[in-house]
Amino acid sequence: MTLTDTPPQTAQPLTPEYEHSVPWFWPMAAAIEMQEVGLKLFSDNLRFLAEAETILQPPEPGWATANRVRLDLDTMRLRDFSPQDAGEETLPVLIDAPYAGHSATIADFARGQSLVETLKEVGITRLMVTDWKSATPEMRDYDIDKYLAELNTVVDDLGGRVHLVGLCQGGWLSAMYACRYPDKVASLVLAGSPIDTDAGDGPVKRIAHALPMAFYEEMVEAGGGRMLGQSMLAGWKSMHPALQSVGKFVDLYAHIEDKCYIRRTETFERWYENPIDLPGRYYLQAIEALFKENRFAKGTFVGLGKTLSLKDVTCPVYLLAGKADDITPKEQVFAAADLLGTPHNGIVRTLAPGGHIGLFMGTRTLADIWPEIGEWIRAQDA
Repeated sequence: MTLTDTPPQTAQPLTPEYEHSVPWFWPMAAAIEMQEVGLKLFSDNLRFLAEAETILQPPEPGWATANRVRLDLDTMRLRDFSPQDAGEETLPVLIDAPYAGHSATIADFARGQSLVETLKEVGITRLMVTDWKSATPEMRDYDIDKYLAELNTVVDDLGGRVHLVGLCQGGWLSAMYACRYPDKVASLVLAGSPIDTDAGDGPVKRIAHALPMAFYEEMVEAGGGRMLGQSMLAGWKSMHPALQSVGKFVDLYAHIEDKCYIRRTETFERWYENPIDLPGRYYLQAIEALFKENRFAKGTFVGLGKTLSLKDVTCPVYLLAGKADDITPKEQVFAAADLLGTPHNGIVRTLAPGGHIGLFMGTRTLADIWPEIGEWIRAQDA
């Protein structure tokens, strides 16, 4: 799997003579059948098998940029990427990372592919990231209110007012927070964030509506009250089965001598193949209230004792969507423009090339769009 904004092409169907029961052995077996065996091929095959094992069972992901833990709460560790001598003349920028089954390191993926790095380069010094914790059995009953309350604890610790950058599922949580505490949010960035889940079309929307709540409840019950990350990972992989079972291993074999490709692949698989668990109550609440009933967009969702209305958000807003995003279609992001209380001249809408993950760590989007967003955030301070 490549790490550009453009999704890799699905592998071509295999002809019957090259089909094998264990997909990642296919390149070696096919080559043998085509009588291309030699010393170099044998060496490549050994490296391929070793790399295939690495990307199937990679170590946990790490942070690319130096940081410290400012707060250690029940739901998260607040990562502070600010220099020790950073002043407080500007408002802090808080990146609300996705909490949907993968690590928050997507916001600081790797050198040259880091949203944190990009924002720091445009002059944002006070920069934080919500590092959401994998749910333990003791966390199984945490609900959306718990996460909103701890987000509020973070904002208060940072001085009571922030620029909020919501990525993916962190976007609807950020928008909820801005509805509940509008005076505490100076500006709001929603990137790949599903705000109106009835808008557009995509596999997530179709699956959410097609499967009954009993299905999700059974999965949570099987996880002992949690939605296990490995179960969600299996579901995501089923959305692109050819790519996940064969395609990425064919690509790996084709690039086995490319050290840069191998390094990028290993970094990605450390993030992708190490999912985190979610509290069952939080997960079921999100599925039913947000993705099935769309209560947030309809103005009927209750957060921290108050019915949340997007019309209460009047701060400047930046909406970023991916043209080829099949996780959060652009319509679900841009629909926010007509739901928010912010005047239309206070809302920026940008459509980036590529898909969902590329919005946060794709080299093109980080180079062409996020510096503009960073400057836009700084302009709100000015």
